[in-house]
Amino acid sequence: MLGAALTATPLLQEPVAQPELTTEMLVVFGVVGLALVLFLTERLPIDVTAILLIVVLVVLEPWTGIDPGTGISGFANEATITVLAMLILSGGVSRTGIVQELGRRMAAFAGTSLRKQLFATVAATSPVSGFLNNTPVVALLVPVVTDVANRGNTSPSKLLIPLSYASQVGGMLTLIGTSTNILASDISARLGAEYDELHRFSMFEFTQLGIIVVVVGALYLIFVSHYLIPERVPPRADYLEEYDVGSYVADVAIVPGSPLVGATVGDASDTLGPDIDIVQVVRDRGRAVAPRQELPLDEGDVLVVRTNREAITALENAPGVEPVGHLGSSADLSATDTEGVLTELVVSLDSRLVGDRLDPEAFREEFNAAVLGLRSHGELVGGRIVGTRLDVGDTLLVQAPPETLDRLASGDDVIVAREPPRPEYRASKAPIAIAIMIGVVAVAALEIYPILISALAGVVAMVVTGVLEPKELYDAVEWDIIFLLAGVIPLGIALEQTGAAAYLAWLVVSTAGVLPTIVVLWLFYIVTGLITELISNNASVVLLIPVAAAAAAGIGSNPFAFVLAVTFAASTAFLGPIGYQTNLFVYGPGGYRFTDYVRVGAPLQLILSTVTVLGIAFFWGI
Repeated sequence: MLGAALTATPLLQEPVAQPELTTEMLVVFGVVGLALVLFLTERLPIDVTAILLIVVLVVLEPWTGIDPGTGISGFANEATITVLAMLILSGGVSRTGIVQELGRRMAAFAGTSLRKQLFATVAATSPVSGFLNNTPVVALLVPVVTDVANRGNTSPSKLLIPLSYASQVGGMLTLIGTSTNILASDISARLGAEYDELHRFSMFEFTQLGIIVVVVGALYLIFVSHYLIPERVPPRADYLEEYDVGSYVADVAIVPGSPLVGATVGDASDTLGPDIDIVQVVRDRGRAVAPRQELPLDEGDVLVVRTNREAITALENAPGVEPVGHLGSSADLSATDTEGVLTELVVSLDSRLVGDRLDPEAFREEFNAAVLGLRSHGELVGGRIVGTRLDVGDTLLVQAPPETLDRLASGDDVIVAREPPRPEYRASKAPIAIAIMIGVVAVAALEIYPILISALAGVVAMVVTGVLEPKELYDAVEWDIIFLLAGVIPLGIALEQTGAAAYLAWLVVSTAGVLPTIVVLWLFYIVTGLITELISNNASVVLLIPVAAAAAAGIGSNPFAFVLAVTFAASTAFLGPIGYQTNLFVYGPGGYRFTDYVRVGAPLQLILSTVTVLGIAFFWGI
């Protein structure tokens, strides 16, 4: 079967007539173009873009064929609800600390051996990502893996990209490994009315190929990747040096007779100006980290302030205060301090901070953490950080009390890049959470009930047994993913109903019909991977699965093989930080540049494209 696919050159038995390019198709292509522009430029948040797509499709109903009911059908779609339920189940498991404990145990033997550290990272990530959504898995393991690197005197840069990539290949082990798999299954089922070979995926539909992909990917990540990844962050990195904090932090003392004596931190902030943020107040031998606005000040207090170079110079003439030195003179910004821990916070996918302009004073009041530095899109922001617009993956250097980091680690706004000193997990609920997940998978795998029903039943069981509190259900959901699914599903329907997908398939067939089928299959894999780097993985499967199925039918091939190629390619995006959420989560903590992903990911993408396409041809035929 595989040999025939490699040697045959299947031309069309009967030339397929060129479909007529209609006004309806052109309108839908215009909507697709709008979606691509908005996804690429990120002028609007991803969930707002999704809602806009629904509105545009319904307003243009005479051409798109999308009425209001169909426009909002994505919210009630089986894939959307299943993804929502799986996110909640993943959240429940994360509350027990299972994933973190697994990571720590797998890393316990690693020591200073880089290869063992990579093995521990991959072994702790890939299998888990087959059953839990891989986005929260990476969010949970970033601090664990960073600590493994620091304990082993290894640059975290060497381990964090492998962490992200291992989670992506692990997501291809089962139907529920990624939201993309679930969405692709739903699209395949919908197209089954037109193509007999297509159907809804079973729980372990492609596990045999997923295992091969995981093994090949793991071997590459363990034995090859570290040669290609630069040490962007030095081992046991000094945060103060890495963020050049010494150039922007100074100490000023409140002098006798100062108007600030008896005033508050808020009054001092107003007096010193908007460019100056008070990160500590030192009094005698005690100090307040991330002090509240209402904290009263006294003569002799030393204010540790973070600002830009120009404002530091201006402090010499500020009323009521006197510079007493730069960093280290009267306050210790130590990462190991018991009063204020120095660490990085990564802006998460579902964070309230995304799109906001950084206001250190407001951040201190809301999160009880003092901002000392910022990496935006991987680049260090020197000088003035006030007013910088925050995005997913941006990294804030903060100092905060240990209890604050515990609270932040359990929330959804940021990922704490080092494990909190006193993490609080519901460890006693871990066996219950594992049992619930096994039950969800077993019921779906045995086809007693669909995955949608078993997942929703698992959500109820998580609440009833106390694994999750009712109010935590909403916090566990990445709502931008849910809105994205709801917005792109009707776009996919419009592509199919207007014939736009068939027209694109004809273009593919007319240009690639002289190539061997397996080469056409490989090209779909490569194109899907490249498009996923530009837009989201979920959007790419919505746009390309209908085209791939129609193209396969046009050359007399197996549509299911082409659907699987698109599905695998969309879930393995290795060429940049944008295409996949997990790549963004490690961007800041690893200190990476955009080119680092290409350097490591391009060879892996080529290797897995070959392995996946050959595997599809072997297991399912083309």
